[in-house]
Amino acid sequence: MFSKDSYVKMFTDMMSEGFIFIDNKGKIQLYNSKAKEIFGITPSNGINHESGRIENGDIVIIGDNCLGKDDGNLTPESLECIGIYERGIKLGDAIVAVGRYRSYKGEKALYKYITPDYDTNILELDCSYSGIDISIVIDFKDKNISIKVNNETYVMTYIKCIGHIVVLDGNTKRLKFYQTHGYTARGEAINDLFMGKRFMAKGKNSELLDVIGRDIFEIHKGGSTVKEFYAAATGENISYENQFKEINGRPTICTLMPVDKEGKRVGAVLKVEDISEIKKVIRQRDEALHNLEQMERRLREEELAYKMMPEIIGDSREIINVKKLAIKASKINSTVLILGESGTGKSMLAKAIHDNSKTKDKPFIHVNCGSIPENLLESELFGYEGGAFTGAKTSGKPGMFELAQGGTIFLDEIGEMSLPLQVKLLQVLQDKTFYKIGGNKKIEVDVRIIVATNKNLEEEMLSGRFREDLYYRINVFPICIPPLRERKEDIYPLVQYILPSICKRIGCETKRISGEALNVLTSYDWPGNIRELENVLERAVNLTEGNTILSSHLAINKDKNSKKAEAKNVRPLKEAIEEAEKNAIVEAILANNGDKKAAMKSLKIGKSSFYEKIKKYNIELS
Repeated sequence: MFSKDSYVKMFTDMMSEGFIFIDNKGKIQLYNSKAKEIFGITPSNGINHESGRIENGDIVIIGDNCLGKDDGNLTPESLECIGIYERGIKLGDAIVAVGRYRSYKGEKALYKYITPDYDTNILELDCSYSGIDISIVIDFKDKNISIKVNNETYVMTYIKCIGHIVVLDGNTKRLKFYQTHGYTARGEAINDLFMGKRFMAKGKNSELLDVIGRDIFEIHKGGSTVKEFYAAATGENISYENQFKEINGRPTICTLMPVDKEGKRVGAVLKVEDISEIKKVIRQRDEALHNLEQMERRLREEELAYKMMPEIIGDSREIINVKKLAIKASKINSTVLILGESGTGKSMLAKAIHDNSKTKDKPFIHVNCGSIPENLLESELFGYEGGAFTGAKTSGKPGMFELAQGGTIFLDEIGEMSLPLQVKLLQVLQDKTFYKIGGNKKIEVDVRIIVATNKNLEEEMLSGRFREDLYYRINVFPICIPPLRERKEDIYPLVQYILPSICKRIGCETKRISGEALNVLTSYDWPGNIRELENVLERAVNLTEGNTILSSHLAINKDKNSKKAEAKNVRPLKEAIEEAEKNAIVEAILANNGDKKAAMKSLKIGKSSFYEKIKKYNIELS
């Protein structure tokens, strides 16, 4: 759409803000110099190295402050390719490591890892590996990662998360690759390189990454801002000015505007200002400084939410709020009520709350109240004494509350519990004691209780199916997980998280998803939420013969969405009646050649009523 020597490109390259234009197919047509500078899509003038890829036996050095975030979705299993088989490493951990790439001989990998928190300052590894002096330091306070090889240091700064990597040739031990900013756009994140992707040259042999004509999702790997940009370009009415957004892990101030030509959507433009430059200006003004502090506080809260609960996937405002509440819930011992539709991840959230609590080393007992027959649920929850009923074990049986002693019991689908059992549960909530079936000894328990339901408990209470006193007892700390249709910006990170695990489980190579298929996923309302998304993706993986999932591989009932869309277009009855009445009067006047008396007679209405409606609908009489 724009030639490389066009005036449009020349003028936009003079702008002090980044400027990106994509067409209505999501293809980049304009990407000015400032945007390339902000996102690191510029030739590197640093130390030279040729293009290539990591080869077997190469020495790989990494520093990652948050495993799985802004490192190409690196996983603990991915680290096996450099000889790290530690099962204690989990997503969200920070790690410093050095090892040989896919080498089953020679030196073992050296590494350290931690689960960082606000008090963490430094994680470092100093070692000699294959005769090379190596130092890796993650500075959590100053937010940088440095890798020193002999006397050369490679430093990467970060805002939230980053994965830094240096690669040495396995034979010559000379520099083969080092990480620089813009690696997301170049596809050079750690996991990308581990998967065999080629890296570009640096220094005097630098290669220019030409983004024109490329799909926007190739250069910017998802995130809510990029998805909004694509949606605006393809027809949705989304626009805003000077809003705080995050792109490729960088906090920015963005302005988004759709572009129409002759009434038709041809694309969208995104203006981007690097917040690091804006800080210099807003520090001079008190009000702007306050806004910046709010932004930075939000970044810290989101960073903490991700680090503490990496298994709760999503970057939307709604899911971030859920994570924040869950973190608060993990620090107290009050009863938590998790609300949400089926398939939204209530069980996973309950487990995450337990895993981040001070009793995380104690039992977590999950009881699905809806799947256990009513006549067995009481004995499962509270246990029984020997010979308490026909078929009971002579030795008796401890209940789930006893098994959860010191830890957490999660009562899923509590709305299915019978009224008599609700009475006994209320007693446990009130004084943490109960009696086994057939027993006369009061049992005391120290247990944290989390309950969940997909029902509206207030409606259940009003209908007499749920006790009012129990409702108020469990509704101490409620957390509502929004359905997937209300946070569609989370679909992309969910797909990126779910797809690799599905491929691994069914034993096939990792597949990617096309932009059109992603558009189909985000256009669907997901009545079955994340569980339905997982099922659709698993079926698509099984149907896909190549490496890319297309829209034709997605088994989605699109008719449901179209019917909902039609329902949204239904007008209020009063409005429809008034329009029909106005049209009837106009047609009667025309049919009688402007004779008002004849029109009144045709309509069978009186004179006063006729002229009232003429005035009401602003009908002109000739």
